Amino acid sequence: MQKLFLTFFGFGLLPKAPGTWGSIAGTVVAAAILWAFSPTTLFLASILLFLVSISIIDRYEAQIGIHDSSHIVIDEVAGVWLAVAISGGTISQILLSFAFFRLLDIKKPSVIGRVDKNVKGGLGVMGDDMIAGFFAGLMSAMVYGACLKFGINLP
Repeated sequence: MQKLFLTFFGFGLLPKAPGTWGSIAGTVVAAAILWAFSPTTLFLASILLFLVSISIIDRYEAQIGIHDSSHIVIDEVAGVWLAVAISGGTISQILLSFAFFRLLDIKKPSVIGRVDKNVKGGLGVMGDDMIAGFFAGLMSAMVYGACLKFGINLP
């Protein structure tokens, strides 16, 4: 059950780019949550997922002896949920949130990289993705807002 949760129903077990697959699956679920509920619900769900995942990851890492295993993708899910909740629920905002999140999660600039390298355990695994999600959401909202301001209508 623990592995099913951490791999987000097995998406983290896919052989190529598990983080991207986890982010895609998380983005699809985020869109469904937005369709059924609200951005506030998605935001709170991302925070709850973050908090619950820390101790589950701590226990799992103790069992397998590996920090931030590539098949753990629940961190990508929580991060992309945060990005989408901050940005908004149009198709363009969701896609921008996904794209900016993946860019920041892969490149790990600034504080994202420092958290990734220096914070151990579940907090480290989850922390860099939540920070990436926060900045991805802001970047997505700014790009979307700039497009509207300049008369570029995005779906």
